[in-house]
Amino acid sequence: VVYTQSEILQREVYLFERLDSPNREPMKHLKAICFLRPTKENVELLVQELRRPKYSVYFIYFSNVISKSDVKALAEADEQEVVAEVQEFYGDYIAVNPHVFSLNLLGCCRGRSWDPAQLTRTTQGLTALLLSLKKCPMIRYQLSSEPAKRLAECVKQVITKEYELFDFRRTEVPPLLLILDRSDDAITPLLNQWTYQAMVHELLGINNNRIDLSRVPGISKDLREVVLSAENDEFYANNMYLNFAEIGTNIKNLMEDFQKRKPKEQQKLESIADMKAFVENYPQFKKMSGTVSKHVTVVGELSRLVAERNLLEVSEVEQELACQSDHSSALQSVRRLLQSPRLSELDAARLVMLYALRYERHGSSGLPALLEELRGRGGSDRYRKLVSAVVEYGGKRVRGSDLFSPKDAVAITKQFLKGLKGIENVYTQHQPLLQETLDQLIKGKLKDSQYPYLGPNTLRDRPQDIIVFLIGGATYEEALAVFNLNRSNPGVRIVLGGTTIHNTRR
Repeated sequence: VVYTQSEILQREVYLFERLDSPNREPMKHLKAICFLRPTKENVELLVQELRRPKYSVYFIYFSNVISKSDVKALAEADEQEVVAEVQEFYGDYIAVNPHVFSLNLLGCCRGRSWDPAQLTRTTQGLTALLLSLKKCPMIRYQLSSEPAKRLAECVKQVITKEYELFDFRRTEVPPLLLILDRSDDAITPLLNQWTYQAMVHELLGINNNRIDLSRVPGISKDLREVVLSAENDEFYANNMYLNFAEIGTNIKNLMEDFQKRKPKEQQKLESIADMKAFVENYPQFKKMSGTVSKHVTVVGELSRLVAERNLLEVSEVEQELACQSDHSSALQSVRRLLQSPRLSELDAARLVMLYALRYERHGSSGLPALLEELRGRGGSDRYRKLVSAVVEYGGKRVRGSDLFSPKDAVAITKQFLKGLKGIENVYTQHQPLLQETLDQLIKGKLKDSQYPYLGPNTLRDRPQDIIVFLIGGATYEEALAVFNLNRSNPGVRIVLGGTTIHNTRR
């Protein structure tokens, strides 16, 4: 995710090996750079390696804090004195976008409490992030969530224990770490998305910037897996937050631009200068041709899935469930869609889940009937069980905040005015809860009673450096909200992280 293989090759690194791959050949003329997480397994593998070194010199970099006892174990194994240096180079997390990171952990809690191994891993990831950004933050957490409190305390312990590492130059306004729980907003990860990056993740799945296209009908061999990374793909960088309609237009322009630059088939390469010009332009042409075919394929597949699964209609009903409060109209819409043979199992279950989260306590709830219809679709019982699991996870009983109703007259008027203006886009009216939480935080209005500080100190000024972490996973819709908040609030920098990045399937 951080570096492409070709970039590493430019630094004269010619061989890439995993420490745990068996039967590596000894190559005593090579120096080795090791970059590892400081886990027990990795330290043990290094100890084995240093007892019988395969390379001439070792430069060892750990992605997080390593214990004195582990360093001692390595020193004792290094009898041939091949280790040139051991460093901590904090990068124990996955940098997904310039303002988004993930720990690639699925299922971090058991019921309402942490899985102990995942709590340790999350604490390590979060403290490594703070060290790499050089921040020693004040910590606030969501009071209604026991896991949020636990994580806040664990991070605080590490900061206290490693106080020398966290001794950064003080800024006027201290940075702030805000720890939230996904269960407060289970709606956002269940919605279809219509901006490029979020849509690709929702329909195709992004895994460490890679997209698996092997299921696309008639796909060519070199496009079975493609990489989408804003670092080295200009088109993606410029379009990742745009709506699907705009991307169609931009792809067309990209194609036309590409057609203009195509080297003419019958181009006469008569002089040496002709040949030289052709060779010089060829790599750029090749790169552009790769970019064009990649995005045309991805967007083509997104369009195919939208049509095949009738997602425009599905999405309209989802948005109605998430953003409006007309129960009978919503119930009718869901029932109508559940009778459509084109609706996939996943989309049927998703609509019932959204309905259940929205109207679980409604006097005339149609949930039992909807669950029957799910069953009637010949679907497995698994999806029915999932509906109640989602309500148990993110239902009203659990939520610390009011996910649906605006709190005060001003908010209600705002909502009404928004309705009058004609909703900019019926498919993207939904705003994640995180948007409101961060908005309140930036304005200094986030209630201490719901999001207390850990420890006696509180922030007197409005925060400027904010790291927000979602236990149970963030989404690309929230990444978009943070991107927009960063753009519209100069002087405020927000970084968003989560134990994973969700789409509905996840």
